[in-house]
Amino acid sequence: MRKDRLAPAPVHPYCPAMTTPAIPRTASGPDVEKGMLIMVLAMLMAPGMDALAKSLAATVPPGQVAWGRFVFQTIFLLPAVLTMRRKPLRRLHLHAARGALLAGGTLLFFWAVKYLPLADAIALFFVEPLVLTLFSALFLGEPIGWRRMTAVAVGFGGALVVIRPSWEIFGPAALLPLGTAVCLAGYLVLTRHLARWEGAGAMQLWAGIFGTAVLSLALAIGAAAGIDVVDPVWPSAWEWMLLTGIGLLSAITHLLVVFAFRRAPAGVLAPFHYLEIISATLLGLLIFGEFPNATTWVGVAIVVGSGLYVFHRERRLARTVVPPGERP
Repeated sequence: MRKDRLAPAPVHPYCPAMTTPAIPRTASGPDVEKGMLIMVLAMLMAPGMDALAKSLAATVPPGQVAWGRFVFQTIFLLPAVLTMRRKPLRRLHLHAARGALLAGGTLLFFWAVKYLPLADAIALFFVEPLVLTLFSALFLGEPIGWRRMTAVAVGFGGALVVIRPSWEIFGPAALLPLGTAVCLAGYLVLTRHLARWEGAGAMQLWAGIFGTAVLSLALAIGAAAGIDVVDPVWPSAWEWMLLTGIGLLSAITHLLVVFAFRRAPAGVLAPFHYLEIISATLLGLLIFGEFPNATTWVGVAIVVGSGLYVFHRERRLARTVVPPGERP
């Protein structure tokens, strides 16, 4: 029987839902409803981190903002993780690779929101489940049919619709969210692989520790070489508060996602990730005076529609698989 066949909707760089435990099959209706409400809250909160990062973009390098997110999230999540049952750590190199990919994805996304409107950046990041579909076939050997390949191609076409006006205004920065999507897809492939041996809490903690280490090294190199994106500055008291706020929001959002996945199945919760576009649009409008144009909305609709189709197709295939020893 195939396991973990559902291709998830986009996973925000700061609350990787794939590290959360699966819900027991005996969950009751009220629990599922609570899980859905918690997931809605988490997804509406998640772009708040991007808004804080964008607010810091003019004075604090994106690499340092990403570093602050990892440091403070790890600090805030540490008490919760320490209460979980721990197992001996295995495959340290894969944990390090997960942390590096998550750090890289976060850096690229914070770099993107320095230039792009929040909604545009998140819309482009929504190609992540499509990239994950390709990576799962390439690296995990999961089968992929022509329908999902078509959906992936259509989804990338939608991303090009979003990129075109953004490229004309912002140039190569329009490609940064796609880099985030690639990094996060690789992160999730490793998460799927490691989930057979490691617990969710341990994986999240080690991703934070290795992510902090990778970004600390990048900042040291940036300071020595004068690389703007990772050349650290000494933040003001207000900037330290915003950095702390990013880490706190990241920790809260992650815990909310964990609580949601304990109450409702992944198949019910995954589509709620697309709610991020709503709060990203509102925050962009209220704080930065940004609002996506009609072309961007068309691209968003294509990308989201393609992602939902891939999710629907995976769910349908998972239901048609007959476990060994059971009659169809």
